[in-house]
Amino acid sequence: MLLSFNRMGGLRWVLVAIVVLVMLFLILPVMFIVALSFGSSQWLAFPPPGWTLRWYHEFFADPRWMAAIWTSTKIGILVMILSTTLGLFASFALVRGRFRGREILRAAFLTPMILPVVVFAVALYAFFLKIGLNGTLVGFVIAHTVLALPFAIIPISAALSGFDKSVEDAAILCGANPWEARLRVTFPAIRHGLFAAMVFSFLVSWDEVVIAIFMASPTLQTMPVRIWSSLRQDLSPVIAAASSLLILLTLALMLLAVLFRKKADR
Repeated sequence: MLLSFNRMGGLRWVLVAIVVLVMLFLILPVMFIVALSFGSSQWLAFPPPGWTLRWYHEFFADPRWMAAIWTSTKIGILVMILSTTLGLFASFALVRGRFRGREILRAAFLTPMILPVVVFAVALYAFFLKIGLNGTLVGFVIAHTVLALPFAIIPISAALSGFDKSVEDAAILCGANPWEARLRVTFPAIRHGLFAAMVFSFLVSWDEVVIAIFMASPTLQTMPVRIWSSLRQDLSPVIAAASSLLILLTLALMLLAVLFRKKADR
């Protein structure tokens, strides 16, 4: 028994060491980018010779970066609304529906998450080029909505599966119509799934770069595309400042989702 415990204890420390190494491998590059955004060097040089806020001033003073932020925000909000709405209806069909081909339909909805993004991007680019949607806001929103839809369906379906439908049935028996029962009983009960779907849908659109490169035009570029284009032209620390702001927003939304989930659990 003691030998078994010691072996498990040793294995536990090995697993802890592996987890720490993986975390460092993922976090250290992000920390380097943040540090470079405050460096006084005119190039992406590490370690920075000094510290400054100059690159953030240049970032916010450049109308091209501001246009990219506005484009990403606008597309992200539209994608969040569309994918959450479509994901809600799809989740009701997948969780409560009893029809043939339901599992095939579920797999079809999850395909954009499994398919290589570059393959998906090339297919969308060729299709949108034929119908005149490439390089347009509508094309961006449709492409990102398709990509974000699985990330909306998964949390909403999970929340809906854990909801006791008899509570909704009881509301209907008490005089509410089916839609009123869903609005007043079901939707508030699965709000943590809806909120998670909104956060993930927005972040999928906000951070996506491969499809955005294919869809972008000289007058319509998202933040990731603007960063990619700037990297091909120079190595200014303004790029590090823009990347740091992307990281900050992503972390803030993820933290907000965790806090909302804890509040919902309580």
